[in-house]
Amino acid sequence: MILANAFCLFFFLDETLRSLASPSSLQGPELHGWRPPVDCVRANELCAAESNCSSRYRTLRQCLAGRDRNTMLANKECQAALEVLQESPLYDCRCKRGMKKELQCLQIYWSIHLGLTEGEEFYEASPYEPVTARLSDIFRLASIFSGTGADPAVSAKSNHCLDAAKACNLNDNCKKLRSSYISICNRQISPTERCNRRKCHKALRQFFDRVPGEYTYRMLFCSCQDQACAERRRQTILPSCSYEDKEKPNCLDLRTLCRIDHLCRSRLADFHANCRASYQTLTSCPTDNYQACLGSYAGMIGFEITPNYVDSSPAGIVVSPWCSCRGSGNLEEECEKFLRDFTENPCLRNAIQAFGNGTDVNLSPKNPSFQATQAPRVEKTPSLPDDLSDSTSLGTSVITTCTSVQEQGLKTNSSKELSMCFTELTTNIIPGSNKVIRPNSGPRRARPSAALTAVSFLMLKLAL
Repeated sequence: MILANAFCLFFFLDETLRSLASPSSLQGPELHGWRPPVDCVRANELCAAESNCSSRYRTLRQCLAGRDRNTMLANKECQAALEVLQESPLYDCRCKRGMKKELQCLQIYWSIHLGLTEGEEFYEASPYEPVTARLSDIFRLASIFSGTGADPAVSAKSNHCLDAAKACNLNDNCKKLRSSYISICNRQISPTERCNRRKCHKALRQFFDRVPGEYTYRMLFCSCQDQACAERRRQTILPSCSYEDKEKPNCLDLRTLCRIDHLCRSRLADFHANCRASYQTLTSCPTDNYQACLGSYAGMIGFEITPNYVDSSPAGIVVSPWCSCRGSGNLEEECEKFLRDFTENPCLRNAIQAFGNGTDVNLSPKNPSFQATQAPRVEKTPSLPDDLSDSTSLGTSVITTCTSVQEQGLKTNSSKELSMCFTELTTNIIPGSNKVIRPNSGPRRARPSAALTAVSFLMLKLAL
């Protein structure tokens, strides 16, 4: 009888410990695991079809309008709305650059993620899907046209930026859109107004979003051996209209102006996500993916934050927005940090040099995890406009190949920093969740404690 009771007691304790260790005992974001994100337009449609999600979404948008984070979190109705939306596809949704309803998608994304963190975040999470494709094929084309592997004497005399412009003229779409932005950006409005900057920016966005990178990247990132070539590269975006101004604004003021616009804010966040210097990777880029960085850089052209080469020197590559840190006051350190992400960024510099040289690191990108950093608070979250016809509804040519220079049988570039090709690795990392964890949640009960195990052993001994 005693043995039977001891066995029952031991079985009961064993089941209790198993239940504590099981996934169902976890709270917070680990409970449901990782869900592949859907685009925010589709997520909005799914939410609208469910009455509970739809009503909570409207409530949350009202909570975020004009309220700071502490006020919003102190409201029980707002908290309940947030908790419901954390379990919906809306919370993890992302957008694609150049998608048909890109502006609408970004407005939905920011309508949720704005206001969920306290104060202005220096780096914001990108609303775009992570880039997994690579630029190996475009690098291969760039190496052919730039003369890599050819007679060094002939290659040194070539103006690769001029060659890129000629190649663009041989493609109907590239030629048409390039002629369009050149015409608009060079059109003087009045003796005091040299061009219509807004129209110039829009024409530039159309060019870089609709023309494949095979042409646009070669014009933006062509390698130069002399000043004439470097000046042509600097003039690619017609900087007198699209870039320069009478005075340089403060960089933090320019960032604030950019973040008012959903598109500009998204492109800047994407640039930081893909080009922020990392000293733990081979290339100094977050995922060793040059395509992600160059694509994010090109994506900022045509906005207030438009970057460009600062001079016509072929010796070094320095890019920057048209701004300075004068008048930053006690925010000078933050301003300098923002500016250095352009002027002294090893990831961006290496990516531009690699493209010009026609080289790439043969390393498959890891699936980047979505950062838990939420978007900062703004004074007011605008509602979705009825007319979205002015959005950037453009088709983008996406190159999905991941082929190394060696696999193509081409000679690698002899650059000391970028000539290495590495064994291809494929590592799948399940992206983490960026959900807000409630105070009473967390993976604290993931494993049973040693104390409970000891208790079960002692009770068994007593029973015997």
